[in-house]
Amino acid sequence: MKFPNDIEQINQFLADLRIEGVFNEELKAHMTLHRFKHGELICSQGDLSQTLFILVKGKVKVYTTTAEGKTLILSFKKPLELIGDIEYVRGTSYINTVEAVSEVEMIALDYRCLKKFGQDYIPFLQFLLEIITEKFHIKSNAMSFNLMYPVEVRLASYLLSISYDETNSLLEDHLKTINLKDAANLIGTSYRHVNRVIQQFCKDDLVERINGGILIKDRARLSVLASDNIYE
Repeated sequence: MKFPNDIEQINQFLADLRIEGVFNEELKAHMTLHRFKHGELICSQGDLSQTLFILVKGKVKVYTTTAEGKTLILSFKKPLELIGDIEYVRGTSYINTVEAVSEVEMIALDYRCLKKFGQDYIPFLQFLLEIITEKFHIKSNAMSFNLMYPVEVRLASYLLSISYDETNSLLEDHLKTINLKDAANLIGTSYRHVNRVIQQFCKDDLVERINGGILIKDRARLSVLASDNIYE
């Protein structure tokens, strides 16, 4: 849902994230605020890219779909993050699908405004470069993480990445069982292996299977096991 006149809220987000200076007044004047519900798509793979989204509240997951129809989750993102930045630079359609994991708020800027008012604005270009560089750094770390760490560590990291609510409480952190297939794809192992590790996590009282889903019971111990929550 779009809220084009919420200027005060937009300025507050920019101030809270310390990026007011990244955008000149012309760009700020064309910003709109968008709110997405859990499960709602922000953009879809292959769609014409026309908008740069700035994630300022909530959490999203980024995934791709192969030609065979297989879905592969690539990462989870929290503020501060950009969606559509690589597509803006390369002039391509959206590379991946982005879906809200929680209630999400994003500031949007049309590409036409970026080209008109931001093309020669050094602070914005520097910001764009830093964000894109960080994405490649995170991707490299994730690849190394999948190669170097056992499935137990990678799965703990996945569970911490996908669980989310505004209060950071775990009482409502239910994960649908089908997400275990996503987990297997993301961490580079089989669904059967993931299921065995979940069973061990249940025995260790880290998680509990309940009502066809999973309840995280001990976030602190799961965080210790995960070491670094690499999928964020």
